[in-house]
Amino acid sequence: MPCKIDYEPADDLLADRVILVTGAGDGIGRAAALSYARHGATVILLGRTIAKLEKVYDEIESAGCPQPAIFPLNVEGATLKDFHEMAETLDGEFGRLDGILHNAGLLGRITPFEQYDPALWEQVMQVNVNGPLWMTQALLPLLRASRDASVIFTSSSVGRKGRAYWGAYSVSKFATEGFVEVLAEEVEHLGSLRINSLNPGATRTAMRKSAYPGEDPMTLRAPEDIMPTYLWLMGPDSQGHNGEKFDAQPPRN
Repeated sequence: MPCKIDYEPADDLLADRVILVTGAGDGIGRAAALSYARHGATVILLGRTIAKLEKVYDEIESAGCPQPAIFPLNVEGATLKDFHEMAETLDGEFGRLDGILHNAGLLGRITPFEQYDPALWEQVMQVNVNGPLWMTQALLPLLRASRDASVIFTSSSVGRKGRAYWGAYSVSKFATEGFVEVLAEEVEHLGSLRINSLNPGATRTAMRKSAYPGEDPMTLRAPEDIMPTYLWLMGPDSQGHNGEKFDAQPPRN
């Protein structure tokens, strides 16, 4: 599971590319949106909290990057109709997509499965699995319209080796890994579209704090520190890599 933490991207790595980032309002999604924009991309900011998206929008504009777009959507409550209407809107505005970073996610609870609330389980599966899958299905025609498109699904170490008490989150990431393998084989013949998974690792985010409340966050990398792999996977230097598993940072000792 290679890591590209030492990757040095060209300033114009993503010039003229249109990239959708889900969960773009804060954490890793915000860092990725800013990083993609700084390297030339037109970024579509997707999330459920408009105020957060507007703040990221203003940061991108203030940096003199290509003008981004905001697409408010709560993946938890989204329907197939919502995803297809989204595809129609983006098609009318941009005509194609050169990349998707599926970053939005829900932790759920770290608890014995025997005590897991079924309603919360369904919530986690909707946000982490069903939403990204059906969104991708709706957006596939726009991805095929690109000459070089990359889709990144966010994984986790607990989606590659099960861990007690991680319940729905762990299972959702195993499902994500499986879907990446399935879809990657289906699009292999296109040559212009690649599907990969990326484990961000231990990163200073609100989700990490929720999972490890006693941990000192200053011992962790900030979202900005793990962007090299996110840039490499989204840009042309990752061509030829399809259906693979990547890590955004080396494993912790």
